Amino acid sequence: MVGSTGSIGTQALEVIATHPERFDVVALAAGSNAELAVQQAQATGAAQLALADEAGAAQARAALTAPGVDVDAGDDAVAAVAGCGADVIINAMVGSRGLRPTLAALDAGSRLALANKESLIVGGDLVAQAVADASTRHGSGDGHARADRLVPVDSEHSALAQCLRGSRADDVARLVVTASGGPFRGYRRADLAGVTVADALVHPTWSMGAVITVSSATLANKGLEVIEAHRLFGVPYDRIEVVVHPQSVVHGMVEMCDGSTIAQLSPPDMRLPLQLALGWPERLDGAPTRMDWTRSQPLEFEPVDAETFPMLGLAYQAGRVGGTAPAVFNAANEEAVAAFLDERLGFLGIAEAVAAVLESHDPAPARDLDGLLAAESDARRRAREMIAALSR
Repeated sequence: MVGSTGSIGTQALEVIATHPERFDVVALAAGSNAELAVQQAQATGAAQLALADEAGAAQARAALTAPGVDVDAGDDAVAAVAGCGADVIINAMVGSRGLRPTLAALDAGSRLALANKESLIVGGDLVAQAVADASTRHGSGDGHARADRLVPVDSEHSALAQCLRGSRADDVARLVVTASGGPFRGYRRADLAGVTVADALVHPTWSMGAVITVSSATLANKGLEVIEAHRLFGVPYDRIEVVVHPQSVVHGMVEMCDGSTIAQLSPPDMRLPLQLALGWPERLDGAPTRMDWTRSQPLEFEPVDAETFPMLGLAYQAGRVGGTAPAVFNAANEEAVAAFLDERLGFLGIAEAVAAVLESHDPAPARDLDGLLAAESDARRRAREMIAALSR
């Protein structure tokens, strides 16, 4: 597993611990939380541990006095964990640095449980080719083998994957991705001018990191999920719709050509899609949480206010352009969100900065990892320039 000390990683280890007869943890990779990474290695018996930097690795080596754990540092070490050849690799890293481990896991023939959406946003073409190559080398090469090679962990995409199981592509009319609406559901654009960082970090449903929580408040994260859905399931953008569903019980729906709609419902608990991804295509016994169907509860749906939350439309725009444009959208958003969290940029300035960077970008085909990372780096530079201009 890569990204073991984050929210998704720690919940994945909870799920694994409840199925000791099914899973053995062989390798872990983490960022800067060496203390927790050491605890995880000791608890799971992992023989391989990678930390993002040498300082963290040194701390881990000092703490792991018992022999038998190989500790290394740096991007190469993290990629080595992802490419260790385990049956299943969970990629729970945050950001585009998760792309390289994704490619390493697929190249090694592992089934990839993917929680790092940036792998598909930034490197969708590269990942698609890696999935096809892995299916040819390690599987039968048919469509079913490719679908089982990469399994989504995000609750929305896990829901769509479940709804699509057993369906023919020609049967699918559209995908419906649900959004809670975030902390500013019902606000008008003028209401958002003075919102604070503290306001944006109060998500009504999920407990997540600060960057993802703010991106959920702007609906940028939902836009990234639209691009991810297009990449995962091959459905055109004009047949992927986002609707606001404040209860966060319906995680995704598939409308069929005959008008029938299949929906996946469950409590908002990330352990459920994690458990499914780990056991895919089987379902594991034991539900972390269950719905209480005897309790009266509403299921509400409403359209997205595109004028108040323009980041969703910008994501659709970047996705349709393709090539390097989604990577540029993602990088510019990350820079703008960081500036908002540092109180260098207002909430409405996030969309202004991202729109300006997209407008100035000359998209190119996403041919290789170096080219994508160069486009992303340039987008970050231009985003910082725009943020500085907006902050004056």
